[in-house]
Amino acid sequence: MLLNRLPAALLLLSFCTNLHAQTQEISKKVDKLISDMTLDEKIGQMTQVTLGVVAKGGGGNEDGSLDPEALKHAVLDYKVGSILNTTAHALSVEKWRAVQTEIQDEAKKSRLKIPVIYGLDGMHGQTYTLNSTLFPQNIAMAATRNPDLVALAAHITANELRASGVRWEFAPVLDCGRQPLWSRFPETFGEDVYIGKTLGATAVHAYQADGLTNPTAVAACMKHYLAYSAPRSGKDRSPSYIPEIELREYFIPQFREAIKAGAATIMINSGEINGIPVHASKYLLTDVLRTELGFQGVIVTDWEDIIRLHTRHLVANSPRQAVVMAINAGIDMSMVPMDYSFFDLLKEAVQKNEVPVSRINDAVKRILLLKYSLGLFDNPYPEPASFANFGRPEYQQAALQAAQEAMTLLKNQNNILPLSKDKKVLVAGPSASSLAPLNGAWSYTWQGNQEQWYPADSKTIGQTIAEKTGGKASVLSAKGFDNTQNFDTARLRSAARDADVIVLCLGENAYAESPGNISDLALPENQMALARTAAATGKPVILVLTEGRPRLISSIEPSMNGILLAYWSGKKTAEAIADVLFGDYNPGGILPYSYPRYSGEIVLYDRKHTEDVREIFNADMTWDGYNPLFPFGWGLSYTQFTYGPISLSSSSLKGSGSLTITIPITNAGAREGKHTVELYSHQQYASITPNMQRLRAFKKIDLKAGETQTVSFTLTAADLAFVNADLKTVTEPGNFDLMIGKQKVSFSYQP
Repeated sequence: MLLNRLPAALLLLSFCTNLHAQTQEISKKVDKLISDMTLDEKIGQMTQVTLGVVAKGGGGNEDGSLDPEALKHAVLDYKVGSILNTTAHALSVEKWRAVQTEIQDEAKKSRLKIPVIYGLDGMHGQTYTLNSTLFPQNIAMAATRNPDLVALAAHITANELRASGVRWEFAPVLDCGRQPLWSRFPETFGEDVYIGKTLGATAVHAYQADGLTNPTAVAACMKHYLAYSAPRSGKDRSPSYIPEIELREYFIPQFREAIKAGAATIMINSGEINGIPVHASKYLLTDVLRTELGFQGVIVTDWEDIIRLHTRHLVANSPRQAVVMAINAGIDMSMVPMDYSFFDLLKEAVQKNEVPVSRINDAVKRILLLKYSLGLFDNPYPEPASFANFGRPEYQQAALQAAQEAMTLLKNQNNILPLSKDKKVLVAGPSASSLAPLNGAWSYTWQGNQEQWYPADSKTIGQTIAEKTGGKASVLSAKGFDNTQNFDTARLRSAARDADVIVLCLGENAYAESPGNISDLALPENQMALARTAAATGKPVILVLTEGRPRLISSIEPSMNGILLAYWSGKKTAEAIADVLFGDYNPGGILPYSYPRYSGEIVLYDRKHTEDVREIFNADMTWDGYNPLFPFGWGLSYTQFTYGPISLSSSSLKGSGSLTITIPITNAGAREGKHTVELYSHQQYASITPNMQRLRAFKKIDLKAGETQTVSFTLTAADLAFVNADLKTVTEPGNFDLMIGKQKVSFSYQP
C-alpha cells in the first residue's frame, strides 16, 4: 500500500487538507440554510428552553413524559433550537433516549427539519441519568494532580451522556477557586491558575477527543466566563470587583487553554464585574473572547440571565433593552428558559432595527455549525452503538481510583493511621450514614440531596468501615445529614466507652449554587460540639471531612489525632475513605487550595511579597502573612519521600531556549506510594510586585519502597510570564528561584 509508506508529515498534511475541505463544505451548507430561513426560524435557533416547558405537568414532572401540544408549540410554533435540563430528578438512560427521539421526531415535522440540540450538566459524571457514574467533584480531581484521571472521567462522562442521546455537556467549570466562601467552589479546580488551565483543557479535550460526530464524544462548554468565582461577598451570582490586571493573570488563562483545546461552546458568568454584567459586556464577549482569544464557538447564557439585566442588574430599562444589550454584546443563545419571552422580544428588536440581522445570522451560523459538527443533521437520534457505553463495569473501578487518589491526609499524629482492622471503631457524625454529603451538588438532582435517586449499591462510610473491620465497628449515626440524633453528645460519650478509636465524619451536606450560600466558613456549632465531645472521651479521634470547600476547624484541630479530607468524591467516596483509614490504599492527594486557619485571613499560596508582611511598627515587622492551617500542596502519605538536589541544564535561560530541571525523588519508607512532585518559581525582582511562588509544573509518580526516580521538567520564558502594568503578558529579564519541596536553586533569564 503506497499510502502506508507516506511520511507522517504528508499524512498529517493530507488529513488537515481533508478536514479543511469538510469544514468549508459544511460552512457552505450552513450559509445556504440560513439564506432559506425566516426571521422566526433564526430567532428560534437562538432560543433555549428547559424540559419543564414541554413536559407533562411542567417542571415537577417525575417520569420524563412529554406534552405533545407543548412540544409542538415549542418546536413548530417557536422553532426552538435547543432544550436543556431535567425536571424533578434524573431519568433512566432508556427514558432519556425516548425523550430525545420524541423531540427529534417533532423537529422532523418542521419546515426546514433542523434538529434540536439538547444540553445537560455533567459536572462530575452524568448528573441527570439514573445509575450513571459519579466521579469526584473538580476540587477533588485537582487533589489527585492526575491529568490522566481527569481525562478518563471526562471520557466516561461523555460516553454516558451520549448513551442518553445527549450531545452537549455543560462542563467543565474553569473558574479559578480563589474565594472559598463561594458555593460553587467544589466545581473548580482550586486556587491555582496552572492546575486550572491544565486540568480544564484536559477535560475539554477528553469530552471531544473522538470527534464530535463519534458516539463517544460530546460538545464541551467552558464555564463561567469570566471571573464568576470571585464575588466580593462570596455569594453566588453577586458582584466581583477585579482589576483587569488580575482578570488577565488569574482568570483568563484557563479559558485561553480550553479554547486552544477546541472547546465548542462557552457559558457566561451570571454576575457582574466592576458594575458591568458580563452578559452585557461587548468588551469581554466580543473584543476579548472573540477577537483576542479567537473563540469561534457558541456563546450561551446561563439560566435566565438576559432578563436579569433588567430585573436584577438594573442596567436595562426594559426586558427588550436587556435582549438588545446581550445580543449586541455577543450572546448567541439565550437559556431563557421558562417561556418564549426572548423570542418575542428579539423579534421586536430586529424589526425596530435595534439588533442588526447580521448579528442574528452570525449567531445562527455558529449554532448550526455546532449541530453539523455533532452529526445531528445526519442522524439526530440516539445512536444504537452508544447505548452499550452506559454503565460499563470498568467505570466503577475508574471512579474508585479517582476517589482514592483524591483522598488527602492532612494530619497523622504519631502515625495513628492506618488503623488496625482489629480495633473497635466507633463511627459517628452526620456524614457517616448518608450519601448526599459524599457526592455533593449535581448528583441525580440539582442539589444532590435527595438520596432516593442514588444507585441502590451506593455505600455509606459506616457501611464500608463495618466491612473492613468484620463487624467490629459500631455506627452511631442516622441517615439524614441534619438528623438531630447525629448531634447527641450524651450518646457519643456513652458509646465511646467501649471503643478503641472514634472516626468522626463531619463536613457539609450537598448543595448547589445559591442554596449553598453561607456567611461563615466555620463548621456549624453542633458539629464542633460533637468534635469536642469526642476528644474529651480520651479516645483517639480521626476526623473525616466530607466537604465541598474548606470549613474552618482550627479550634478542634489540635485535639484530632488524624484528619482525612475526603472532599465530595462521588460514588466511591466511602470505599476510598475506608481503604485509606485501614491502609489498603496509601493516600497521595494534595491540597488544591490553601486551607484557611482564620476567617479573616484568606491568603492564597501565590500571594505577593507584600502580603507576607505583618507590620505593627517598623521594628516589629514579621513575615507570616501566609499562615493557613494547611498550605496549598499539603498532603501526607504512609511512606516518606526524600528529595535530592535540583540540577539545571544551564545557569541561564536565553531567548527562545529552554531550561531542563531534574531532581531525584526517593521513596525512603517501607511501602509503595504515589507522590506529586511540584515545581514552583519566584522572580526576585520585577516591574510589578512578584508572587512569592507560582506553580509551573507537576508530575505524579509511583515509587516502590526504596526506589528512586529522577523527575525532569522543561521551562521556557513563556512559562515564567506575568501580566504587567500595561496589561501585556511578558517575561522580564532577571534572576529567578526554582523550588521543589524544600530544595531551591536560582538561574537568570535574558531575552
